[in-house]
Formats: sequence, structure tokens, C-alpha cells
Amino acid sequence: MSDHGGEPYTVDIEQTTLDNDTFRTTLWTGEHLQLTVMSIEPGDDIGLEVHHGIDQFLRLEQGHGRCQMGPTEDDLEFDEEVGADDAILVPAGTWHNVTNIGDEPMKVYAIYGPPDHVPGTIHETHRDARTDPNED
Repeated sequence: MSDHGGEPYTVDIEQTTLDNDTFRTTLWTGEHLQLTVMSIEPGDDIGLEVHHGIDQFLRLEQGHGRCQMGPTEDDLEFDEEVGADDAILVPAGTWHNVTNIGDEPMKVYAIYGPPDHVPGTIHETHRDARTDPNED
């Protein structure tokens, strides 16, 4: 998979998300949107984060998670379980995390507006994402 940004692009997003085995792969980066696919191992998470000026849409295609959001990293007042076919909408400036509480990889795609990652970003593992100097 590679980033097809800046060009017209179509994708079977469900199948591509289910087939993805990387923690994060950027599929398309445009001027105002970015599409990534993620595979989160059982017990792992996306990582507590906040995107200032960036709204985010996430959809679970497989798995079971715990979604937490709030105004600060210490106040995650929103706490709900999510599963396959659920969508998560994260307003800009909101701290958030999704933890895989199931027993299979959680398969997710995310749309950021505007883009959050360097075009072409691939993180094979969560550790790769945490140590990437281009990530916040």
C-alpha cells in the first residue's frame, strides 16, 4: 500500500482496512483530508492524543474497543465501548484514545481534516509510531 494523495482515488475501504496488518498506513493525503488504516493488537491502543485544529472520523471494521474522550488528558469524561461498524467522531482539540479490549486485532480506518501525518507514513508497529520524530 502507498499514499495515493493528490490524485483521484477509489478504494474498497472495508476490505483494505481488514487486510491491513500495520499499526498505521497512510493511504491518501490531500490538501484538506487524509485517510489512514490501522491494526491495533489486543490490549494495545491508538495512543492518548489530541489534534489541535484537526477533526477526526474513525470507523471500526473489526474488533471491540473502549473509546475515551475529554477536554484534558486527565479528564476523559466520555467513555464508551465500540465495535465493528461503529464510527467515532473526535472534535478538534479533544483528547482521545481507543483501546482494543477484544481478543482479535481491531481494524480501523481514520479520516483527518486537515491531514495529521506526513504523506506516505507507514508505522509497522505502535512502537514505530511512538518513536517517529514526525509524530507529536
